Amino acid sequence: MSSNHTQHRKRTAVLFFLLCLCMAGLAGRLVYLMVYRSDYYSRMAEELHQRERSIKAARGRIIDATGNVIATNRTVCTISVIYNQVEDREQVIRMLCEELGMDEGKVRKRVEKRSSREIISTNVDKEIGDRIRNLHLAGVKVDEDYRRYYPYDSLASRVLGFTGGDNQGIIGLEVVYEEWLKGMNGMILTQADAAGVEIENAFEDRIEPVPGHDLYISLDMNIQQYAQQAAYETMERKGAKQVSVIVMNPQNGELMAMVNAPEFHLNDPFTLTEPYTGEGENKQELLNRMWRNPAINDTYEPGSTFKIITAAAGLEAGAVRLEDRFSCPGFRIVEDRKIRCHKIGGHGGETFLQGVMNSCNPVFIDVGQRLGVEKYYYYFEQFGLKAKTGIDLPGEAGTIMHKKENMGLVELATVSFGQSFQITPIQLITTAASIINGGNRVTPHFAVRAVSKDQTSVHRFSWPVKEHIVSEETSASMRYILEQVVAEGSGKKAAVEGYRIGGKTATSEKLPRSLKKYISSFIGFAPADDPRVIALITIDEPQGVYYGGTIAAPVIADLFKNILPYLGIPEAVEETVWSMGISS
Repeated sequence: MSSNHTQHRKRTAVLFFLLCLCMAGLAGRLVYLMVYRSDYYSRMAEELHQRERSIKAARGRIIDATGNVIATNRTVCTISVIYNQVEDREQVIRMLCEELGMDEGKVRKRVEKRSSREIISTNVDKEIGDRIRNLHLAGVKVDEDYRRYYPYDSLASRVLGFTGGDNQGIIGLEVVYEEWLKGMNGMILTQADAAGVEIENAFEDRIEPVPGHDLYISLDMNIQQYAQQAAYETMERKGAKQVSVIVMNPQNGELMAMVNAPEFHLNDPFTLTEPYTGEGENKQELLNRMWRNPAINDTYEPGSTFKIITAAAGLEAGAVRLEDRFSCPGFRIVEDRKIRCHKIGGHGGETFLQGVMNSCNPVFIDVGQRLGVEKYYYYFEQFGLKAKTGIDLPGEAGTIMHKKENMGLVELATVSFGQSFQITPIQLITTAASIINGGNRVTPHFAVRAVSKDQTSVHRFSWPVKEHIVSEETSASMRYILEQVVAEGSGKKAAVEGYRIGGKTATSEKLPRSLKKYISSFIGFAPADDPRVIALITIDEPQGVYYGGTIAAPVIADLFKNILPYLGIPEAVEETVWSMGISS
C-alpha cells in the first residue's frame, strides 16, 4: 500500500508540474501577444471592422496654346454592393437591372457573391447614379468617379490620345504624360460590425484625393481646325487614302498642329470608323491601325522634299555654289543604271539654283557624287537623320537607311534626290526646320508646362537643341533658294499674295513601284527671310493628278492664307521681295 501511495503522489506531482508548465507557457504567450504584438493585432482588428472605398482623383486637363480646354473630365458613378448589408436581394437585383440596363444573370451573380465589396458597373452616367442613390437600397453604394471627355471629339485624336476604363492613358499625350496627369486617389474608411454591416453614425476617415496637373501644350486648336479642314477637303477631292499635315514653329520645335485624316472619335475610341471597318479582320488589329499616327509611326520615301537636305549638305561642304552650272539631258547614268529626271526631255543647261527650282534629279545626283559616300553620310548624321527626333508622342519610328559600307554610287545617287531610304514626316519637317532656322536642330514637342490644380507647382518642360548643324550662311542660302522655288520654280502654287513663302515639292512612288501608287507632298515656310511657321502635307495615294506641285502646294498656300494673319505675321513690304527673273 505504501509503495502504491508513493507512486500515486509522484504521478500527481508530475501532472501538477506539467499543468503549471503549460499555464506558464500560455501566460507567457498571452503576455507576448498582448504586450509585444498588441499593435499588430489591433491593426488586424481594426481592418476587420473597416471598409474602404477609393475616391478617384480628377485627371489633369489638357489645355491648348490659346487656353482652350481640349481634354477634361465628366463626373460618372461606380455602382457596387456590400453582401452583408443587402436586405432584399431580389429588389436590389431588379432595380439595378432596370436602371443600368444590364443582364439579370450578370447582376445576380455579382449581388450574390460573398465579398466585402462587389462592383456592379463603372462609368455610369451621373444622372443614373443619382437615381440609384435616391432609391436608398440597403447595401448598394454609389461612388462618384471621373471619365475623360474631349470637347472637340475627333480633333487631334492621335495627338491627344485617350484613357481606358481605369482612367489611365493609352495612346498619345495621355500616356506620355500619365505621371503628371493622373493625380493621387483618396480613400473613405468606415466602421463595420462583426457581421460586416456598416455602423451608422460611426467615425469616418477620409483621405482627400490630389488632382492631377493640368498640361499646357503648344497645339493651337484654331490652327488644328484649319489644317484638319484642309486635310479632309484634300482627301475627299483627290480620293486619297489618308492625308497628314504638320505645322511647327521652326525656331523652337513647338508643334501648332498635327492632323492625320481620317481621325477617330476620342469619346468613343473603341468603335471602328471608316476605313477601318473591314470584315473578317481581328478587331484589335483594326483598332491599332485606327489609333496609329502616320506622321510619326510610319516611314516613307520623301522624294524631292529631301533635296533640301542634299542642297544644304552640298553648300555646307563647299561641294556646290548657287552659280555652278549643270547639264540635264533628262537622265544620268551611274555605273550600270540609267536614272531619269522627272522631265523626260531634260532641263538642258542650268545653274544649281535653277536645278533646285526645277527639282532636277541629275543636278542632285551630281551634288551627291561630289560629296561622296563618306561625306554625305557624315551630313546625314550631322543633321540628326539617323536618330529619332525625340518628339513627346509614343512609338516614333526611326529612319531606314543603307549602312554606310553597303552604300555604293547608285545608292548615293538615289538617296540624294530622296529615294531608296525612308524617314517619318516628323523627321523631315524637323530637319528642314533646323536647316532654315539658322542651323539649330530643334526637338519637336507639344508639352510646354504642367501646373498643379492649386497653381502652387509649375513645371516647365525643356527640350534639347543641337546648335550649328549648318552655318548661318548656309541657312540663309537655303532660305533664299527655297523662296525662289515658290516664287518662280516648281512650287509656284504655294505662293501667297503679300507674303514671302519658301518651300519644296515632292512626288514619291510607293513600293512596290509596279503598283504605280504615289505620295504627293509639299513643305513650306513663312516668312522666307525669318521663318516663324513651317508646314508639311503628305497626300497618300491621290487619284488622278498626283504631282506635289499641283495638288499639295496649293493646300499649304490655303493653310497659310488662314494662319499667317491669325499668327499676326505681317505682310512683306513689296520692294523687299526677291525676284531673280530666272525661268523655270
